[in-house]
Amino acid sequence: HWAHFCLLEAVLPLISLSSGSEFALSLWDITQKGYEKKRAKLLAPYVPQTQDIHTEAVQAALAKHKEQKMALPMPTKRRSTFVQSPADACTPPDTSSASEDEGSLRRQAALSAALHQSLQNAESWINRSIQGSSTSSSASSTLSHGEGKGTSGSLADVFANTRIENFSVPPDVTATTSSSSARPAAIDLPPSGIVKGMHKGSNRSSLMDTADGVPVSSRVSTKIQQLLNTLKRPKRPPLKEFFVDDFEEIVEVPQPDPNQPKPEGRQMTPVKGEPLGVVCNWPPALEAALQRWGTTQAKCPCLTALDVTGKPVYTLTYGKLWSRSLKLAYTLLNKLGTKNEPVLKPGDRVALVYPNNDPVMFMVAFYGCLLAEVIPVPIEVPLTRKDAGGQQIGFLLGSCGIALALTTEVCLKGLPKTQNGEIVQFKGLKWVVTDSKYLSKSPKDWQPNISAAGTEPAYIEYKTSKEGSVMGVTVSRIAMLSHCQALSQACNYSEGETIVNVLDFKKDAGLWHGILTVMCPTSVMKTCPLSWVQRVHTHKAKVALVKCRDLHWAMMAHRDQRDVSLSSLRMLIVTDGANPWSVSSCDAFLSLFQSHGLKPEAICPCATSPEAMTIAIRRPGVPGAPLPGRAILSMNGLSFGVIRVNTEDKNSALTVQDVGHVMPGGMMCIVKPDGPPQLCKTDEIGEICVSSRAGGMMYYGLAGLTKNTFEVIPVNSAGSPVGDVPFVRSGLLGFVGPGSLVFVVGKMDGLLTVSGRRHNADDIVATGLAVESIKTVYRGRIAVFSVSVFYDERIVVVAEQRPDASEEDSFQWMSRVLQAIDSIHQVGVYCLALVPANTLPKTPLGGIHISQTKQHFLEGSLHPCNILMCPHTCVTNLPKPRQKQPGVGPASVMVGNLVAGKRIAQASGRDLGQLEDNDLVKKHQFLTEVLQWRAQATPDHPLFLLLNAKGTTVCTATCLQLHKKAERIASVLCDKGHLNAGDNVVLLYPPGIELITAFYGCLYAGCIPVTVRPPHAQSLTATLPTVRMIVEVSKAACILTTQTLMRLLKSREAAAAVDVKTWPTIIDTDDLPRKRLSQIYKPPTSEMLAYLDFSVSTTGMLTGVKMSHAAVSGLCRAIKLQCELYSSRQIAICLDPYCGLGFVLWCLCSVYSGHQSILIPPMDQYKIRDTFCSYSVMELCTKGLGNQSRGINLSCVRTCVVVAEERPRVSLTHSFSKLFKDIGLSSRAVSTTFGSRVNVAICLQGTSGPDPTTVYVDLKSLRHDRVRLVERGAPQSLLLSESGKILPGVKVVIVNPETKGPLGDSHLGEIWVNSPHTASGYYTIYDNETLQADHFNTRLSFGDAAQTLWARTGYLGFVRRTELTAASGERHDALYVVGALDETLELRGLRYHPIDIETSVSRTHRSIAECAVFTWTNLLVVVVELCGCEQEALDLVPLVTNVVLEEHYLIVGVVVVVDPGVIPINSRGEKQRMHLRDSFLADQLDPIYVAYNM
Repeated sequence: HWAHFCLLEAVLPLISLSSGSEFALSLWDITQKGYEKKRAKLLAPYVPQTQDIHTEAVQAALAKHKEQKMALPMPTKRRSTFVQSPADACTPPDTSSASEDEGSLRRQAALSAALHQSLQNAESWINRSIQGSSTSSSASSTLSHGEGKGTSGSLADVFANTRIENFSVPPDVTATTSSSSARPAAIDLPPSGIVKGMHKGSNRSSLMDTADGVPVSSRVSTKIQQLLNTLKRPKRPPLKEFFVDDFEEIVEVPQPDPNQPKPEGRQMTPVKGEPLGVVCNWPPALEAALQRWGTTQAKCPCLTALDVTGKPVYTLTYGKLWSRSLKLAYTLLNKLGTKNEPVLKPGDRVALVYPNNDPVMFMVAFYGCLLAEVIPVPIEVPLTRKDAGGQQIGFLLGSCGIALALTTEVCLKGLPKTQNGEIVQFKGLKWVVTDSKYLSKSPKDWQPNISAAGTEPAYIEYKTSKEGSVMGVTVSRIAMLSHCQALSQACNYSEGETIVNVLDFKKDAGLWHGILTVMCPTSVMKTCPLSWVQRVHTHKAKVALVKCRDLHWAMMAHRDQRDVSLSSLRMLIVTDGANPWSVSSCDAFLSLFQSHGLKPEAICPCATSPEAMTIAIRRPGVPGAPLPGRAILSMNGLSFGVIRVNTEDKNSALTVQDVGHVMPGGMMCIVKPDGPPQLCKTDEIGEICVSSRAGGMMYYGLAGLTKNTFEVIPVNSAGSPVGDVPFVRSGLLGFVGPGSLVFVVGKMDGLLTVSGRRHNADDIVATGLAVESIKTVYRGRIAVFSVSVFYDERIVVVAEQRPDASEEDSFQWMSRVLQAIDSIHQVGVYCLALVPANTLPKTPLGGIHISQTKQHFLEGSLHPCNILMCPHTCVTNLPKPRQKQPGVGPASVMVGNLVAGKRIAQASGRDLGQLEDNDLVKKHQFLTEVLQWRAQATPDHPLFLLLNAKGTTVCTATCLQLHKKAERIASVLCDKGHLNAGDNVVLLYPPGIELITAFYGCLYAGCIPVTVRPPHAQSLTATLPTVRMIVEVSKAACILTTQTLMRLLKSREAAAAVDVKTWPTIIDTDDLPRKRLSQIYKPPTSEMLAYLDFSVSTTGMLTGVKMSHAAVSGLCRAIKLQCELYSSRQIAICLDPYCGLGFVLWCLCSVYSGHQSILIPPMDQYKIRDTFCSYSVMELCTKGLGNQSRGINLSCVRTCVVVAEERPRVSLTHSFSKLFKDIGLSSRAVSTTFGSRVNVAICLQGTSGPDPTTVYVDLKSLRHDRVRLVERGAPQSLLLSESGKILPGVKVVIVNPETKGPLGDSHLGEIWVNSPHTASGYYTIYDNETLQADHFNTRLSFGDAAQTLWARTGYLGFVRRTELTAASGERHDALYVVGALDETLELRGLRYHPIDIETSVSRTHRSIAECAVFTWTNLLVVVVELCGCEQEALDLVPLVTNVVLEEHYLIVGVVVVVDPGVIPINSRGEKQRMHLRDSFLADQLDPIYVAYNM
């Protein structure tokens, strides 16, 4: 009799090492790391050391980049972030230089020395052009599984003897090789150029000047220099042509390379397999076969399960299989429901959930379902809650309409469950346990219905698509039967043969050969991969069913199996013969085991796919006959889909072995992979399609997909169908070679199409693994996929990093992988990420789940511990930089606008002349006079009311109180300070009424007040220098302040920050003598200075402007008219009172207009109609007040004005309006103002006049300084809001900042303003007259007959005429502010506004709290604040790079991830980007991570 065994599938912990290893860690095992160490130690002596071609190719490619150490700037990482970092955590700060003495202390001495020595030769770092290397991809490789570099020399022979035949016929790519040929000597390729290396010890800090000319020697600037040098390397050849869509949209379109290889053969004709032989006693259906064997040979063993050690656990005989399947069929049909309402009807789908170590129960369940005529759907057992496959299985269960699952008792107990006992992955399924004790014996008279096989479904096999959805391929009963017949015929199965099966028996070849081909009683073994060779030996098995990785394991454990003999094997079926590295696995295995009786002709690779089932299999050969040849293909040809024998050099060859001939009874054709199924030429690569009875029939429940896959009729080049036989697309790419041999070169799922060239993910994995990766990453845990960014696919490589790999090693490995892929495949890698061990999502069988990995990558939840992005290398389709047209003068612009019918962009507020106020204006020219008049006329009228954080009144001031207190302060100034009229006095007060009284006190004394924000006690070092600077610049004669602040100014802490001995006189105004002022100062003319307004601009410049008395009166009057202010009104002000419009509203307007100002934190119970606040306050309200708004009603609020000197933040004002709408805030109430240094109030919404308008403009046009209005929702559109109405008496015009000529209203230009309240100039030490003239008194270069004097605001904007009517009755002109001119980034000849890039970046990930961008030496630097956990830091790098590329056509140079609150923000809530830049370059940010994009 025959021995029949089946080995328990050892649930061995081989996870980490085999490629897509299909084993999960079993519960009893030692930890994985321990296991690996132990295993490595045991196997070390046996690892075969023969070099593999693939490794040779990669090493040769890397030899061209001879210098071992990469000169890419290493990313900077904060030490605490990743616990993985090795013991040398005490590296000195300059880790940028990758010198050998990394951890040693010698470096610190070198550091100080290096400060003096500038870098002599920056170029020497990167002298290697990445281009230097050969053409495309790899040879094949074992290296995707296991640590060894093993494979034999026979491949090299193939290279030596490839014949190249005449090209008139398709090339014979399968030149047979004679084994006697000598091996060619290893050729070491010369380096592509002598590299000027640097002396190892020398340090590479270079001195660079930052913006202010301060030399900064820091890690950051060195790295940026390094990065710039890297980027000077030649890119890949740029693509030639452009198309111009619209006048500004220029994106490159890849043009086909004229030299690319094109197919030259004739159109292929479909290839037929041999006819399917008709055996006389062939059963009419598979179930009939089972019945026959079960009754005639009941004692014959059918399946033996073995445990891990190879001991038989259970033997199932044909009799048992038949009787138990019958019992199950009977139970399923009759015992689950009631007689009238059975749970299952024939044709229902049932899930089979059986663990990998129980083939016996599975086999019984499978045949039981077939006998009961229900459709089994085998699926994987989810081992953990997080199992990546499990979430997708729901889709399968849904599309197949499955309500019932069969399983074993043990398995059911082990499934992960929720608290209330529901099984996590499969909610709502009914479970049936199929252990024998639960089944009812069928009555004698009950017989299953076994009809002849037809096209009704037999079973459904699951398949995961490229996108990650799980679909069910339905196999009909006739297909199942025909497939078994074809396999039996192709493999010559005969009764009594033993098969050893190492594969998963639930799907694919393991199911077909192991469970279904039982009509010839064969025995199957599930076995532990390391001992399957021994099983073959012990049981004299004729056939073994394995994958490449099993060959690999067998080689690893070779020494333990000295005495095995494989002479009984007539077929070693290698089921993943379609892999690029299968050829080297087979060769290596043969060279090792030939001495053990393995016959070369017994190795039979085959190709399979879920849809087409077995596509081709190599038939067992005749002993002594010549072995089939190899195809040695040019990688470059392959990337264009053309078959060319590789002649160039062996590094860019792919060696493929055939997978035999077409299956018996089948027909095969090759069609183009994309577009209509056009037949390929004979020398072209396409998708293999098969037509035979033995193939799948549909995706269950998915009709549309089914039509495209299972009902393909090939067409010829003219597009007319060839024949009417439908073919099934197999999902494999390949060609039919000479002698009708089938070759497979890749899978459709792994196809990456980059700039029109096709690359195979498996090939790229193989290249990556051939770079000595043992130290850094795990084999078999690499995912390669493409993401679509900026009109092309970009390649992403993700690998799991070993816990003991150092930063340096990893980075080294990454840079080498980039070079290798670049050399061999001639394609750039967009992003290479390393993640911590065991964090990539796994498939149920232990491989890497590619689609989920991709999803994690795009969502930013991959949490890499190392990342390298190379957008500069990969992205070659950016639009051309814009060349500005020189020589277009202002006159021609003007004429052009007139011809085009465009208005010249200008606008103005109402005319002040006609709006004469009451006699107040005529009588009182100065604010001091107004205050005195009010103190007499309405002494008790409250002007100011100060509230504290709780909303209670802290202090009030009536007209008289204010006047009296101001007098006292004035007298103190004269007595104590001995000041003369015209001296400058710094007012240092917290926001409050004291500040206002001090201001008027100065005016009364004839001094010029300068309001300054007091220093912050907690952060003196940061805030005190600014105070000091203003005191010095304003040449203040005296400081007025409170007692507490006075103490602070003289404290020891202050002394640490500034020199406290040099302060001018400090007077505290807390208790004043009650002394009257002899007389109040009255300025001789209204052009005299009233006060100085100092402010730090967003670019970090401190500027003071001079405000004259005339300007003050004019300003107050304009605001009064615009906002209709009079003494019975109350307005609430929640602003910073130190500069700009905030100061004006706090200190000046109330006195002028007589209304009551309430100075507060956010709005309150006073029924106030008008409020002023800043964006920071608004943000606080939107974040914090959502929950505190009970009992507040805002319906009385008429206007809520945001005071700002920037582009209106539309999204913030919108969300504010939305949030407070429910408590009565009118959506029309919120508006913004606009002011600048030269004129603090240009626009202010006010009460009358039309509502603020919004427009959508095209961002791309804006970069070209053009304004193009688009519809809402248009791609690349930007929503802009009008910045309030232009104040009375103000005129604005839009001007070209370069030519100073006026612009039309479709252009973006600088806003120039003319008004009575413009400041009278900058207050500077040097009195720089030219700057003064340029900014305050400048004329248009053309087209202005009146020669008006304009002030330049420094902001870009545009004017649009709206449909609304202004107060004057004419159509209203709206002014839109786009951003500050100083802040704009000039990149690629285009003008970018930082805020637009920042908005895009902030949207990409929920953990980005704030973001700022700036440029440094033409590199775009993006700084993001991370508010999540630090593991997310590296997730942000690719997301930020992607979004800036997609939306702004820019490549980010450096991504810096910092803690929340690092980006400096001024009192108005504006980002201080230049401060940030200086801190970054001086290395003061303490970033979590800095990534330098290549």
